[in-house]
This record gives sequence, structure tokens and C-alpha cells, in this order.
Amino acid sequence: MKLVEHFKDFLADTVNINATRLDKLDSSATSIKDFIRASTWKPAVQYFAEQGSWAHKTIIKPVEGNAFDADLVVMVDPVTDWDARTYLNTLNAIFAESDVYKDKVRRFSHCVTIEYAGEAKIDIAPCVVGRTAGSAQEVCNHTTNAFEPSAPESYTTWLADRNSWTGGDGLRKVTRLLKYLRDIKTTFTCPSFLLTTLLGERIVASDASNTTDFVDVPTALKTIVGRLDTWLQLYPSRPHITNPVLPTEVMSDVWTDEQYTNFRNKIHLYREWIDQAYDEKDRDESIGKWRRVFGDDFAKSVAIDKAARVTEAARQFVMNTIVGGISDAAQDLVSLFTRHGPKALPPNFNALPHMNRPPWQWATGGRPLIEIAASLHREKNGPKERDLNSGDGPLPKERWLRFVVKPSALFPIGAGQEIRWRVTNTDEEARKAGCMRGGFEESNDGSFVRWESLSYRGVHMVEAFVLRQSDQRLLAQSAPFYVVVG
Repeated sequence: MKLVEHFKDFLADTVNINATRLDKLDSSATSIKDFIRASTWKPAVQYFAEQGSWAHKTIIKPVEGNAFDADLVVMVDPVTDWDARTYLNTLNAIFAESDVYKDKVRRFSHCVTIEYAGEAKIDIAPCVVGRTAGSAQEVCNHTTNAFEPSAPESYTTWLADRNSWTGGDGLRKVTRLLKYLRDIKTTFTCPSFLLTTLLGERIVASDASNTTDFVDVPTALKTIVGRLDTWLQLYPSRPHITNPVLPTEVMSDVWTDEQYTNFRNKIHLYREWIDQAYDEKDRDESIGKWRRVFGDDFAKSVAIDKAARVTEAARQFVMNTIVGGISDAAQDLVSLFTRHGPKALPPNFNALPHMNRPPWQWATGGRPLIEIAASLHREKNGPKERDLNSGDGPLPKERWLRFVVKPSALFPIGAGQEIRWRVTNTDEEARKAGCMRGGFEESNDGSFVRWESLSYRGVHMVEAFVLRQSDQRLLAQSAPFYVVVG
């Protein structure tokens, strides 16, 4: 499903940088511009221009509160006999001599950076206009002491045109989503200027009259990522990617061959996940699959609410399907499960939207169903009180459960394998404690064992997923083991 409203909320609440930060950025940039103009810096300033994500309107909220970068180009007249390093050294010097900026300034290869602690970094890059001929623009490389051709404003125009062809800021919104995906998952390397170019090049002039492929954000995402994956699959080796408005600038050189191969593989995987989430007809399952792509902050409140209200769903389900008595209408899920067993579980209980969907691909010949064995203990690593079957209980709180995969002649567990455990809580007590979980956990102490404490009343689930260590392919998984806590 497209879940357009969830995408709207996700962009607004999680991905997009908030207006307050942008206002502070504008204010800080204005102060920097005024400072440079009033300083003794020798080059005559023609004008300032925003560059990069700031100019492209694709800045995103930094992950985990980190500072974000903004690029500011200062267009200047050439100074006779100055080399590239001198522009940067003298610009750095005027900030270093200022009481306001001396503790904030740092010089890098192509810019002078003003760092506002934990908030933002503004990179100021001198761009010399007309040093060689006409209106030619060149940035300064301190490392090589060389002037390099540049065309920041032409690139911004190129990108803005393609964004307009998608309608509704489709290209910009997809770019922000993929930058968020890159930053939150950290599974691939692709600098923003290269990622932006790759996405922009997937848009063509005929898209201006395309009424289907960019009709909303999830559709635009599916379209652009699909086109990018199709293009990448044509190039098993790193392709030659240049700046679309400055062909002498080879953008793909920032990648190693290994980084490109990994990027190509990850985009192919994420395309599959996006297509599966988009095409999924069941709303809860679609939410779960979109969360596999973008993480737990996508449709977070809706997903958690569904798991917290399983008792209400179970009551209605029992009354409609089992012809429960009057007493069932007042019971919580634990009581209903104790009376009726798994038949009391509402539809899709085993696939609640807050549960992380498996990210691993199946190994060839995989998919056997394995079983979990569990035992009750008074304390972790303590002596066993008794063995348990799935659904036994209600079990007392403050006890511990020990989970293992049952040995099988058809599927032995051993060397070269590891187990991930999906531990999922449900119902109100876990929600109030902020402990709904639903993610994947490792075994304890490198073994094939998982220990879990009993803390919240509810019907919870534990599942085992067996992976091959060499390539992280999925070999087998278990059915849910129901843990009923009273």
C-alpha cells in the first residue's frame, strides 16, 4: 500500500529539517556574509550563493542530533598573484582574528568552516570569477594549491528543472528519503552530491507530462529507485559519472570499486523492499514492510498502538468467531488466551506492524520450519524449574525463560550458523513501559541460547531465525513461541 499520509507525516516529523534550524542557519549565514563584507579580506566580493543540499532544498534532520552541513559560496574577483591557497588562508585568518569566530573556525581542503557546537557547520568556499576568462568560476584546492572549475549555480538550476518535472517536489522528497535511509542504516557509502546527481539523472524531460509515476511520494520513490536500480544493473563495474553541467568533474572517483559494488547491491535490495511494501495489500503488513525500509520511526505511533490494543481486537474476534460468553467481553488477552488458546488471537497477531520484518534473503534450499524449546527459571542462569510449551501459563512475573532451538536430524544447529531472536511484546503494560520491542536480538554470550525476563502482563512472542554466518543468508525460522505472562 502507498500509505501516503504516513509518508507525509514521516517527512514532516522525522526526515525534514525543522523550520527553527533553517531560520538559525539563515541568521548565521547573514552574519557571516556581513562579517566578510566588512572585513579586511582583500578579494572584492561579488555576491554569495547557497550550494549543495541547502540550495537544493534537500537538507535533512541530522541523525541522532548531529550537526548538519550547509555550503555557502562567496563569489570574488581575482587578486593578482594570489594562488589558490592564499584565498583560503587569508579567509581563514580573518575569522581566526575575530573574537566572535576564532573558536569556531577550521580550514579544510576547499573551504573555511564555521562550527556551531552540535547545531550546524557552515562551509564557506571562495569561488574566483573570471581569473582565466570571462565569467569562468573556480574553487580553490588547498591540498594541491590548484584552481578547479566549478558551476554551483548551474548545477542547482539543472536539479531544480528535474524536480519541477516530477511535480509536487517529488525529486526533492525522494532525495531526502534516500539520504535518511543512507544515514539511518549506514549500509552504503554515497556522498550527497553524487547521490543527488544519480537521482536527478533518472528524471527526463518527458516526465513533465507523466501523470502516473510521480503522483505521490511513495509512487515517486518506487519510480526513481526502480530507475536507479535498473541503471546500476547495467554496470557491474564502477561507471564513469560526471557532473552534468561540468563534464570535466568526475564524481564517481569518490568511490572505491568495493564501495560502488556495495551501493549497487544495496539499492537493488532496497528496491525489492520498496516494491514489496508498495504492492502489499494488507495495511498492517505494508506498514511493517515500509518500516523494514525506513526503520522504526515510520508510522511509529500507529504501529505501537496496534500492538498495545490487541486485547480490544481479541475480545471482538472471540465474540464474533468463538461465540464467547458475556464474561469474555470484559477479559484481557491473557484471560482469553488462557481460556481459548491460540484461537483467541486476533487476525495478523503474528505479524503486527511494529515487528521488524526479516532483512535477510533466503539461502537456496532454505525455509525449513524449526521449533523452539523453553524452560522456566527463577533467575538468569539459575536451575530449571520446568520445561514449557508454547502458550503455557499464565507465567509469573520476575521469572526468566531460557530459549533454544530444538535439535533436529533434518536441520542440525552448529558451526557456521548463528541465531537471531525476534522478541515481541504486546498489550498495555509493555506499551506504558515503552518496551514493545519487535526487533532482532543476538543469542547470549555467543551461544545458541536466549534468556528473557518476564515483566509485562500480555501474550508475547519469541521467534528464532537461523543464519549462515558466511553470507548472512537465512537458513530456517521457527513459528512464534507464545509467552503468556500474568
